[in-house]
Amino acid sequence: MAKGGSNRSRLLLVLLLVSSLFLITLDLRGVNIATGLRNAAQTTLSPVEGFFSRIFSPVGNFFGDIRNLGSTRNKISGLTDEIEKLNAAAALNEDIAGQVDQLKGVLDLAGRGNYQVVAARVINRGANTTFKQTITIDAGSTSGIARNMTVISDAGLIGVIKSVTPNSSIVLLMNDPTFKIGVRIAGTQAIGVVSGQGGDSYLLQLLDSAGEIKEGDILIARGSDGNRPFVPGVPVGVVSEVQSNASSITQNADVAAIADLNRVGVVAVVISAPNEAPRTPLFPKPQPVITVLVTPTPTPSPTPTR
Repeated sequence: MAKGGSNRSRLLLVLLLVSSLFLITLDLRGVNIATGLRNAAQTTLSPVEGFFSRIFSPVGNFFGDIRNLGSTRNKISGLTDEIEKLNAAAALNEDIAGQVDQLKGVLDLAGRGNYQVVAARVINRGANTTFKQTITIDAGSTSGIARNMTVISDAGLIGVIKSVTPNSSIVLLMNDPTFKIGVRIAGTQAIGVVSGQGGDSYLLQLLDSAGEIKEGDILIARGSDGNRPFVPGVPVGVVSEVQSNASSITQNADVAAIADLNRVGVVAVVISAPNEAPRTPLFPKPQPVITVLVTPTPTPSPTPTR
């Protein structure tokens, strides 16, 4: 057994020596067998390496995204804040533009009526303990406002002052069920009373038995003694429908207010006014109609073919 093992060891040693001499001879002749083997191994393993790279690359990207998640969230939050600020600024600019338009309109109405007024903004809406339909404005006694003064918008009457503090006032709107105002029909000068009914429609009761009501009649405030609570000449409403009731002693009609109480943002409180109605009608000025002329583009004539 020992002899067989010794023979195998000698054989292995001889093979190693022969292999070494073979490799040295090839190297001396310029044949780089090691580089070839290395290139062959790289060529063989390259697809395997690419396969595992494709598998584990998304995992690496995922953990990279997690590391950047906090920064991304901060960027998104910052952009969201900027968008909200821009939207708020746009809304504010639109609100200011609307208030300026209403202020121009109400001052124009007051100027044509020769009224001395205090302009104010609406800061609250809602019923109080006594009245259902009211608004609160941001001007009060320090601005010269007192109870029972007429309040107008850019279109016409909206209500009357009911309570005052130094810097605010409560306005009773004309659609409140307790509200009543004496009016005259602009055309016939017939006299009547308009009452609020809590909604968008009002009731006209004609006091002149010989008078006549027609659909489309414009109603103007008659005015009160000493111009309290109502100054004369303010537009109140338009007859929308005449009520036919043969048994009724008075003639009645439904009325639509000239002023839209739902869109009032700026008002004017009349501090003083002439005792007589203005000679110039105070009807709201119509918006100018803009006409755009479009010139058609001539169609070119077809080129004759030869």
